[in-house]
This record gives sequence, structure tokens and C-alpha cells, in this order.
Amino acid sequence: MKQFIEKITFKTKKSEILNITRTIEDTVKKSDINDGLLNLSILHTSCSLLIQENADSAVMDDIKNFLKRIAPEDNYLHDTEGPDDMPAHLKSLLTQSNLTMSIKNKQILLGTWQGIFLLEHRYQHKNRELFFHLLGE
Repeated sequence: MKQFIEKITFKTKKSEILNITRTIEDTVKKSDINDGLLNLSILHTSCSLLIQENADSAVMDDIKNFLKRIAPEDNYLHDTEGPDDMPAHLKSLLTQSNLTMSIKNKQILLGTWQGIFLLEHRYQHKNRELFFHLLGE
């Protein structure tokens, strides 16, 4: 049993949904592990991770619009970093901060139309850290 651990930094833009599939695939290939389990953890409370449709960009637009509707800017008690602060935390609460996937023959086992995405819920450009942990043989 071996482990491969790496921190990956992404620069995000305002409320962007960033397809990170290629970066994750490249990092899997860089490891010396052929088969195992991959855990991705985003180390922030105002962005999140998602496995979703990667063929039609309209899906991402619909997801953004949905999240805006269910977590609008409003009069929240917590607004330390501005009006998008608490809505970002709510969006993160409703999505995921960790993803676990199987790896076989150095390939992430994803469905035909699935991709891995980082959802930025804040308006400011951010440097986001993703913890990549692959365990296997």
C-alpha cells in the first residue's frame, strides 16, 4: 500500500465553476499508484467541489443560477467579508468539500459525461488549495 499526497492551488475568478478534471487526471498519472482511492478535499469554507455533467456548459450556468436563487444576498448576521460572504458559506454547505473516487489503471473512474469541478462562491479572485490524497497500489 502506497500514498501520494499533493496540494494543488487554483486561481479562481468571480463565482466561477472551474473544470479541474484534467489537472486531477494529470496528478493521478504523476503518482506511482495504478489502482486505489482518491480523496480530494477543498480547504476552504466558501467554495466547493462537484462531480457533474461536462459536455454541455449550460448545465454549469443552470447550477450557478440555482445556487443564486437558494442562497441569495440578503441581510445575514455574518457579513464580515461583504454581502457575498454568507451566501458563499450556504452554497458550500449545500454542495461538497470532499470527493472520493476510484482509480483503476491510473484512470479516474468517472462516467462518460462526468467531470470534476471547483465551484467558487465568492466574487473576489481567490487562490484555492485542494488537498489530493491517493491511496493504493
